[in-house]
Amino acid sequence: MANLREKQKQQTRQSLLDHALRLFQEQGYVATTIDDIATAVGTTRVTFYAHFPNKTELMRALFGDLNRHLDRREDAEHRSTAGSLVNAAREGDFTSIRSWIGAQAAHWPDIKPYISVVEEASAVDPEMRELRDEWFGEVIDDITTGLAAAGRFDEKTRRYRGYLAMELLNSANLRWIRHPWPLDDGPELDILAVAWTSLLGD
Repeated sequence: MANLREKQKQQTRQSLLDHALRLFQEQGYVATTIDDIATAVGTTRVTFYAHFPNKTELMRALFGDLNRHLDRREDAEHRSTAGSLVNAAREGDFTSIRSWIGAQAAHWPDIKPYISVVEEASAVDPEMRELRDEWFGEVIDDITTGLAAAGRFDEKTRRYRGYLAMELLNSANLRWIRHPWPLDDGPELDILAVAWTSLLGD
């Protein structure tokens, strides 16, 4: 019986996340209320609060879903990490970096709803902007760790290099969301990999 209750609890939690993501896309993050989310699930705001204290914490949970799509695992030090990115940054050659970027871009169709909502929410909500910056920081940590493992570049410049690389990747992703191109064809990802290699490679 306890296992059944726990399973139902997890199903309700996931349903709240799924419906919230859909409503954020349809109505906008600010316009969507906790009551809207609860009603879409067929429950009440009391049940919502049993799972999430506010919309910001719900969005934090959505970042967890986003991390799973991107094969980022939980990490005590950095919240999340991706060994594949650390390795690509450590190698620092075009082939390794292009392979990692290609693997990430393959996830773009799946993560499009998350990225779209995060960008819209962070533009109007300071708490969401802070949450977004924290998540970006986790990715930048991976790049910095890889560069440190390789002993490449001055320690003072590694994080800034990671920041620039992440900004380029995010910009490319947002452009693809607005104006999609075939991800298995065309020069766009090659050009992005060249820029990354220039920033992170020897």
